[in-house]
Amino acid sequence: MIRKIFLFIFFLPVIIVSAQQKSNKKTSLPIGVFDSGTGGLTVLEALLTLDAFNNETGKPGSDGKLDFSNECFQYLADQANMPYGNYAAANKTDLLKEHIQKNMQFFLKEAPAKPPVKMIVLACNTATAYALSDIKNQFKKQSIGVPVIGVIDAGSKAALAYQQKNGEGTIGVFATAGTVASNGYPRTLQAMAKEKGMQALSVISQGGFGLAESIDRDWSYYVDTLTKARNEYKGPSLKNSMYTIDTSLLSAYRFDASSNKLLCEYDDKGSCLDMQLNDPSNYVRYHLVSLLEKMIVGKITKPMNTLILGCTHYPYLKDTIASVLNELYHYKNNNEYRYRKYLVEKVELIDPSIETAKEAYLVLQKRTLSNTATIQNNQFYITIPNPNTPKNALQPDGWFTYDYKYGRIAGENKMYVQYVPFDTKNISEASYSRFKMVLPHSYAEIIKSKLK
Repeated sequence: MIRKIFLFIFFLPVIIVSAQQKSNKKTSLPIGVFDSGTGGLTVLEALLTLDAFNNETGKPGSDGKLDFSNECFQYLADQANMPYGNYAAANKTDLLKEHIQKNMQFFLKEAPAKPPVKMIVLACNTATAYALSDIKNQFKKQSIGVPVIGVIDAGSKAALAYQQKNGEGTIGVFATAGTVASNGYPRTLQAMAKEKGMQALSVISQGGFGLAESIDRDWSYYVDTLTKARNEYKGPSLKNSMYTIDTSLLSAYRFDASSNKLLCEYDDKGSCLDMQLNDPSNYVRYHLVSLLEKMIVGKITKPMNTLILGCTHYPYLKDTIASVLNELYHYKNNNEYRYRKYLVEKVELIDPSIETAKEAYLVLQKRTLSNTATIQNNQFYITIPNPNTPKNALQPDGWFTYDYKYGRIAGENKMYVQYVPFDTKNISEASYSRFKMVLPHSYAEIIKSKLK
C-alpha cells in the first residue's frame, strides 16, 4: 500500500507538467477571424486596438495595455465566393452555408505552416445570420471545443445602449441584401429590447446591394478603368427592376459624376438610356436615399437616430455615410426639407466591431483560452478560384462569373477554391492603400506576414 502511494506521488508532477504543456499549446493557438472579403479587417482592427479591460483582473476598464497583445490571429477572406449577400436572392442559402462550413474546416485544419485556431470570430454579418447557430450546433455535436461568436448580437447591443442613453428613435440597419433578407438584426433587436423592458422598437432596413462588392472591387459592380456603361454590370441602374435609380430623385442622390464614377449608356441624340454606378460613394448615396424613401412610404415618422453598419465593409466609408446623411438632413425639394421628419441632424453610426472584440475577450477569459506562451505570427489568407476544378467559369479578371457563382448547386462536393496567403495579385494596390489609411494596425500586420 505504501509503495502504491509512493509511485502515485512520484509520477504526479510528470502528469501535471504534461497537462500544462497541452494547455499552453492550445492557448497559444491563433484566433480565427472570418469574412466573405476584406471587410472583416475592420473587426481585426478592433481586436488589435482594444483596451477595454484590466488584463490583470479581467474586469471592464482600460489599463493602458492592449487586451489582445498576447494573441495572434488567422484571417480568412472568402473573396472567390463573395458577395455573400446575394445568395439569398438566388435561393442558394444552402450553397452559402456549404461555403461557410468549408471555411470553418479550413480554420480547424492543421497544416505544416498553419496551426488550427482556438476560437472563431465570424466578422461577417451574412455568415452570422445564416450559419452561426448551425456552426455552434455542429461543433457541439462533434465535441469541437472551439467557441464561435458573431457580429449581430454585438451590433444590436451597441444600438440599444445608445437608444437607452439618448432616447428612442428609429434604428436603421444598413447591411447586405442577404443579411436584410435573414431578418437577423430586427429579430435580435426586438428580442433584446424585450429583455431590457423597452417598448417595441421602430426598425428600418436597407440592403446595400453592390456596396460591399464595389469596396472589394468586384468586377460586376465596379471597375475603375471603365469609361462607358456595359452589359455585364449588376448594380443599381435605370434598367434594374429591383434596384432602380429613380430619375425624380437625382437631386437627392447627388451622384458624383467625376472621373467616370457615374456611367451612362447614350442614344444617338446624347440622351442617357441607362445609368450605372461606378464608385462606392455613389452606392452609399443611392442606398441612403432609398432607405429614407422607404421610411416615407412606410409612414415611419419616428426620426432615425441610429444606423447600424451591418456589414463589416461599411465602416471603410463611415465618413462618407455620415457626410451623405448630413446632406440629406439639409436637402430641400420644392423649398421643403424632404427628410427632416425622418432623420435627426446627427445620426449615431454603430460599428459592431468594437462590441464584437469585447465579446471575444470575455469568451477567452471564460474559457481560460488567453495566451500565456510565445506569441505566434499573424496569418492572412484569401480564397481564389481553384484552377484544378473543371468547368470553373471565370471573368476576364480571373474571378468566378456572376452566373456561375450563384448557379452552382450545394452538395456536389467540389473544391471550388484554393486558400492562399494575401498578395498583390489577388488584392489590389488600391485596397492595400485603403487598409493603410483606415486600418493601420491591420495593415502593418499584413505587411509583416508578407515579409516572413
